[in-house]
Amino acid sequence: MTERRRFSTLRALCGALALALWLSPVALSASEAAPLRILALGDSLTHGYGLAADETFPVQLERALQREGHRVQVLNGGNSGDTTAAGLARLDWALADRPDLAIVELGANDGLRGIDPAETYRNLDAILDRLKAEGVAVLLTGMLAPRNLGSDYAQAFDAVFPRLAEAHGVAFYPFFLDGVAMQPELNQADGIHPNAAGVALLVERILPSVVRLIDTHVGDQKAEAADG
Repeated sequence: MTERRRFSTLRALCGALALALWLSPVALSASEAAPLRILALGDSLTHGYGLAADETFPVQLERALQREGHRVQVLNGGNSGDTTAAGLARLDWALADRPDLAIVELGANDGLRGIDPAETYRNLDAILDRLKAEGVAVLLTGMLAPRNLGSDYAQAFDAVFPRLAEAHGVAFYPFFLDGVAMQPELNQADGIHPNAAGVALLVERILPSVVRLIDTHVGDQKAEAADG
């Protein structure tokens, strides 16, 4: 090969490489974009107390959403034993993963310990304020107080969650354990924590609310991009 032909070939290869590098961002399709990151911020009900790693709420929810065609990663931000105060205390740590959306499941341990509902409200209020400040869209899940603490306590505690959802204008799922609480076949031996089948039912019931949260977020992002 002559020097002139070698030069022409090299120039052609360089040109093709430059064109490929220039086009590569354009060629990325929506399916190749980074998945939405959903933080599941909660206590043992989220963390997966007594369950195998692939049976926890975040893992089962992620699988269910992916079966629906959503590119998501559900982050397990649960910690067994957490009250709302503990969830607030570690919120900075949870936000280090830079989630796009969050499911807030906290309050069960407040109810079990008889914590003043006003304190539960303040802690969740602060959590929701912080998530809003970070641009994280939220699905707040409700909890019901144990009935052995009296009707006055139960009424005040149960009202915390819908009040917060209304005050912050966030999506709301009224009772995280809907369909599972008090069902022996869906709970572990302690009668409190769902077993794998119980978690599967939790996911089935909450899934439409999570899908709506995703769709709303995606729609808002598209509207912002169009306005920009």
